[in-house]
Amino acid sequence: MGLIEKYRDRLPVLSNTPIVSLEEGDTPLVELKNLIQPFKHKIKLYAKFEGLNPTGSFKDRGMTLAVSKAVEKGVKAVICASTGNTSAAAVAYAARAGIASFVLIPSGKIALGKLSQAMMHGAVVIQIEGNFDDGMRLVEEIGQNGELEIVNSVNPFRLHGQKTVSFEIIEQLGYVPDFHALPVGNAGNITAHWMGYSEASGKSCCFQESVGCYEIEKKPFSNDRPTILGYQAAGAAPFMRREKISNPETVATAIRIGSPVSWDYAWNVIRESGGWFNECNDEEILQTQKLLAKTEGIFCEPASAVAVAGVLKDLGNDKISPGSTVVCTLTGHGLKDPDIAIARSDKPHSVAANREEIAKLIKGYI
Repeated sequence: MGLIEKYRDRLPVLSNTPIVSLEEGDTPLVELKNLIQPFKHKIKLYAKFEGLNPTGSFKDRGMTLAVSKAVEKGVKAVICASTGNTSAAAVAYAARAGIASFVLIPSGKIALGKLSQAMMHGAVVIQIEGNFDDGMRLVEEIGQNGELEIVNSVNPFRLHGQKTVSFEIIEQLGYVPDFHALPVGNAGNITAHWMGYSEASGKSCCFQESVGCYEIEKKPFSNDRPTILGYQAAGAAPFMRREKISNPETVATAIRIGSPVSWDYAWNVIRESGGWFNECNDEEILQTQKLLAKTEGIFCEPASAVAVAGVLKDLGNDKISPGSTVVCTLTGHGLKDPDIAIARSDKPHSVAANREEIAKLIKGYI
């Protein structure tokens, strides 16, 4: 069952809305017992692994609703700017719906795993000499005529679809976590998570009117909301600089964004939840990506790892109290960016096709 059908009474869909779904959602919530073991202050740390959605990222949650509503309107095509994951999800759901898709990507600034998805699904891929922020500006200009549906997170249906991750986490844990940590790029996801936790608790969120939150008639299924933690890459950290930046740079391409669309919303989330922003450098991000893979068997993309890296940093700084339950959203699968993973890993051993040589090699490891 896709997430629209599962949470229909909590989403802005009509009885005749054509549902475009790839059976997204219901991703695993994995406790990170091995990774947290060396730390003196013990917490319960969980990863919500959104990389196991159909196109390999959390974007599918928002795209199923955004494309469904686009088809309901009768548009013939969707358009987005993307660092990779948005385009992969947009074109997959557009293909499922039988409509055209156009994506603007920064030339040379997109992981090949993500670019291959957009190309395979039949999108018209337009590379621009500029960054994501330039692409976003152009998409908003082009989309003004109403012929194309913009499916970036300026589309409120994207946020409503993405808020369902909060519902799932409460259901899987059986309670609301004390802290919820996320990577922050364009800041739509941190906004959506807060929407979800707010609606689940029957409370109004700080931007209710502007993004179309609505009163839930169904009985709330939680009584509280978590503290929200937003983590950025040091080279692309406008929230940490408290100003938008023109040339963001980081190995974590999914969050290489200097002018977040949901800038005001994200600040409101931090204030209302009592949370904070922090940053990690590229080395810390890549080390944590490797640590997750080696200790927990979870292969996420670099941008996802910043959430865990940030939590470990703040745990070490005593900002997260012992005994807390912390959930980290891992936004995308590691196969989205295989080149970085291969470059950071040990090279394969080359030996003759000989049993003795292989046995000798194995003995050196055990």
